[in-house]
Amino acid sequence: MIIREKVKVGVAKYLDLILYSREQINKENEAMGVKNPDKSPWGIVSIKPQDEDHETPMQPITMMRNALPLEHGGSGESLDKKKYQEAVDFWKAHANVL
Repeated sequence: MIIREKVKVGVAKYLDLILYSREQINKENEAMGVKNPDKSPWGIVSIKPQDEDHETPMQPITMMRNALPLEHGGSGESLDKKKYQEAVDFWKAHANVL
């Protein structure tokens, strides 16, 4: 059991912005029956606080959700088993603290 008072939480050193292209956003919106008049070429879909100066693995649950078909809220991308295992291994030793 983790005792909250014993966990040292600092301020993230970096913010990793996750962007989707307008094309991807439009595909997902269309599949979900959502109309979005925005014409920006990119959209921010997530902001990840982190201490590493490089991209960290996506959380496994996010990878699984993204593998869902567009009409179910995913991005329709196949799940890469190697990257998924790397993500599981990384996130066993890390946590986001909000």
